[in-house]
Amino acid sequence: MKVLKLIFKNSLRHKLRTALTILGIAIAVLAFGILRTVVTSWDEAVKASSPNRLITRQSVSFIFPLPYAYKDKIANVEGVKSVTFAAWFQGVYKDKNQFFARMAVDHETFMETYDEMIVPKIQIEAFKRERSACIIGNELAKMYGLKLGDVMTLEGDIYPGRWDFVIRGIYTSKFKYFDPTQMFFRWDYIDERLKEETPERAGWVGWYIIRINDPDKTAVVSYNIDILFKNSPAETKTESERAFTENFMVSIKALFTAMNFMSFAIVGIIMLVLGNTMIMSARERTREYAVFKTLGFSTFHMVGLIMGESLLISILGGGVGLAITFPMIAGFEQVIPKNYFPSFELQSITVMLSIIAALLVGIVSAVFPIQRVIGTKIVEGFRFVG
Repeated sequence: MKVLKLIFKNSLRHKLRTALTILGIAIAVLAFGILRTVVTSWDEAVKASSPNRLITRQSVSFIFPLPYAYKDKIANVEGVKSVTFAAWFQGVYKDKNQFFARMAVDHETFMETYDEMIVPKIQIEAFKRERSACIIGNELAKMYGLKLGDVMTLEGDIYPGRWDFVIRGIYTSKFKYFDPTQMFFRWDYIDERLKEETPERAGWVGWYIIRINDPDKTAVVSYNIDILFKNSPAETKTESERAFTENFMVSIKALFTAMNFMSFAIVGIIMLVLGNTMIMSARERTREYAVFKTLGFSTFHMVGLIMGESLLISILGGGVGLAITFPMIAGFEQVIPKNYFPSFELQSITVMLSIIAALLVGIVSAVFPIQRVIGTKIVEGFRFVG
C-alpha cells in the first residue's frame, strides 16, 4: 500500500509536466485511432466484396470497353451461374465537385446479381418498364433531397449531351459496407441514343459481372473465360471482385498503406514522450532513491515505483485518448461522404491495439530509468547533484 501511495504522489509531484505528458499521449492515441479507423474501414469495404462474383474487363485497361456480344459466350462457360454488365458513365450532376458512381447497367439482370441492394419489387418493375428510369441509393436521395418520380439531369462527358433520368427506385444497403450513394440506369437507353448519334460507339459495355456456382473454382472459371477471347481484338482479364476493387483503387491503396505505417509510428512517438518524462523523473529523484535503498527498499520496490508511475501515466493518457476517440470517430462518420466510406466506425481491434500500445509504452518507457536507478550505488546517489 505504501508503494501505491508513493506511485500516485510521484506521478503528481510535477503536475504540469504530468498533465502535458498525459495530453501528449491522449493526442497520439487519438491520432492512432483515427488513422487505424480509416485503414480498417477501407479494408472492410474491400473484404465485403462477394466471393462468388467475378469481374471480366479489357485486358489492357479497365477504361477500354468490351463488346456486348461477349455476354452470351460468357454465360455458356461451365461454372457460370449468371452474367450481367455495367458501363461507367461519369457525367456531372449539378456540381462537378460532388462525386458519386453513375453507371449504365443491364436492367434485366443487374439487381438480381447485386443482392446487397434492397429495392421494392414494384420499383424494380417500374425500372424495367421505363427506358429512361434510374435507381439511386437512399443516401444519395438524402444528399440532394430526391424522391421517386424526380428527374435527374446529367451533363455527359464520356457520353456527351444532356441526359434526363426519372427516379423509379431507391435502394437501401443490406450490408453497411455497400455504397448507398450510387446511381444506376438502363444501358439500352444509352446504347439506343448512341446508335443514332455515334454508331461506332454503340454495342460496347464497360465490364461484365459474373456470378459463379462455386467460389473455390474462381481461378478455373476465370481462365476458361479469358481463353475464349484469346487473340481477339478485345482480350479479357477475369478476376475476383475483391481483386478487381483493389486494382481499381491501387493509388488509394498506397495511401492507406502509408497511413497504416504512420499509425504504428505514432506508438513510437508516444514512447519517446513518456520515456523522456520518466528519465527526467528518475534523474531528479536520484538522491531520493538512494534514501529508499538505505531504508531497506528492495530492487523489487524500486522497479514497482518506477514501472507503476510510468504505467499510471500511460494508462491515464491512453484512457483520455480513447474517451475522445469515440465521439471524434462518430463525428467524422457524419461528415465523411458515404461513397468513400459507407461505414466509418471504430473497430474493436483498434481499441484493443490502443490499449496494448498504452501498456507497452508504459512498460518500455520505464526500462531505462529502472536500469539507471538499480545500477546507481547508494553513495553515488547521495553525491548526485541535479
